[in-house]
Amino acid sequence: MPGSLVPDWAPNIHPLLVHFPIALLTTAALVDLAGLALRGNRSLRNAATLLCVLGTVTALAAYATGRAASQTVRLPGMAHAVVGAHWDWAFRTVCFFGVLSVLRLVFVWPGRPGPARARVAVLALAGLVGVGLLYETGDRGARLVYEHGVGTSADR
Repeated sequence: MPGSLVPDWAPNIHPLLVHFPIALLTTAALVDLAGLALRGNRSLRNAATLLCVLGTVTALAAYATGRAASQTVRLPGMAHAVVGAHWDWAFRTVCFFGVLSVLRLVFVWPGRPGPARARVAVLALAGLVGVGLLYETGDRGARLVYEHGVGTSADR
């Protein structure tokens, strides 16, 4: 597609965006764990918050483009149920990280008093739960591509 952000080989922009939230949100959780191990390291808490917020924004973009993409690709009969499950997990994931991002901004963002260690631990644990949601979402998306051929050149 000349003049487009979408290369000719891609059916839509969704496959180009999906890896950003995975990378950013997983890294946020890992940075949080490092911050717990290195007690009182405000820089790591702030970095994890920024990664979480950026990851949430990219997750929202991936969700929106995925919803739109489902209208532009061929879906074999058996893929419809997987698309529905993928949407549901993606919605839960975006909502979860949206709430987590707001909580992080309220309790951790620079300029605020340092949160109690227990609060930081709860936020770090929540990040790990969120990584589990990312996994479930990605598993359904991968099944669409690798089991059903959705969005692949074999599909066109």
